[in-house]
Amino acid sequence: MKWIEKTSDKLSQAFKSKRILKPFYALFEAADSFLLTPKTLTSNGSHIRDHVDMKRIMITVMIALLPPTLFGIWNIGYQHFAAVGIYANFWHTVWYGIARWFPIILTVYVSGLVLEIIFAQRRGHSVAEGFFVTGMILPLIVPPEIPLWILSIATIFATLFAKEVYGGTGYNFLNPALVARAFIFFAYPGVISGDGVWIAGKPDAFSGATPLANIAGSAASSLPGTSDMFVGIIPGCIGETSKIAIILGALLLIYTRVASFRTMISVIVDGLVTGSIFNLIGSTALMQVPAWEHLLMGGFLFGAVFMATDPVTSPHTGTGQIIYGLLVGALAIFIRVVNRGYPEGMMLAILLMNVFSSLIDHLAIQRNIKKRLARSSRARACACVRAKPGRC
Repeated sequence: MKWIEKTSDKLSQAFKSKRILKPFYALFEAADSFLLTPKTLTSNGSHIRDHVDMKRIMITVMIALLPPTLFGIWNIGYQHFAAVGIYANFWHTVWYGIARWFPIILTVYVSGLVLEIIFAQRRGHSVAEGFFVTGMILPLIVPPEIPLWILSIATIFATLFAKEVYGGTGYNFLNPALVARAFIFFAYPGVISGDGVWIAGKPDAFSGATPLANIAGSAASSLPGTSDMFVGIIPGCIGETSKIAIILGALLLIYTRVASFRTMISVIVDGLVTGSIFNLIGSTALMQVPAWEHLLMGGFLFGAVFMATDPVTSPHTGTGQIIYGLLVGALAIFIRVVNRGYPEGMMLAILLMNVFSSLIDHLAIQRNIKKRLARSSRARACACVRAKPGRC
């Protein structure tokens, strides 16, 4: 490995010194930091040091995203061949999925990284690792037939107005991947709503809808089987269909403590509670859907695991994470059930709570301060009574 590090150091000097290569130093530094150890490290002084840095956290999240990604690639091919009525073996199915998925992720990375590099070069700092995760999440929350030019515009919009204008990674208060999806939904609603975009290469005569499209059309009786929704053999966004794959990613994030289990559990619990309340009302087909089935439809579970737990846009206090998760879960089911025009409520719920994340943390901290002050006052009063019984 020494010769790799020496080669990297020589290339770094070349990118710094040569005028032709200097504009591309930020791109080189991003690739070098991702593949090797960052060149700037703390070695002495009053710093807390361990083996967990930003790169390792982002790589852990990317590894956790692999199960939904791999299953989503296979499901793209499976849904396509099922729609056209052609039998295809495993590898034909996978290769078709790769052919559909690869242009999507390439478009996202090229569109977003160009802006990242431009801003990093002008500000004189390195390209942050945060976009590598954003660039992997965004292809998983869009349909497989999303027009690439629309996806490119959405990625540029989200990177610019939801991240870079606030200073880059760590300063944004909205999740960039969700902002990109929201941009597509509000600017091009026909592209990401309805049942015509969820199956790649679907024949015009084939009618296939996602579970959310079914319940939005008051066709709850035509929902797929529970096992199909749990395994993920249904039409939908690329990475949101398989709940088994999402759970595997969640277990890794919880085990490594990269994501907050408080937020995940709170979202799921309050989603179940809100769904159960609507079950008691039961005046519409959406309200009659069992609460636990809401967890298996749309992007609810994916959002709870990978997006509500975003360390930048979610609260940092334990109490704040619980409150935040409860509100996200309740709002997601409420929007899904009440708003028939947009049955997928997780995106809007998380974005709305991103806005109030700092306020939730502030209130949680102030509550903790007041509790400690009250406890300290009681302790001083008790000490005074013991020391001077007649004077306190």
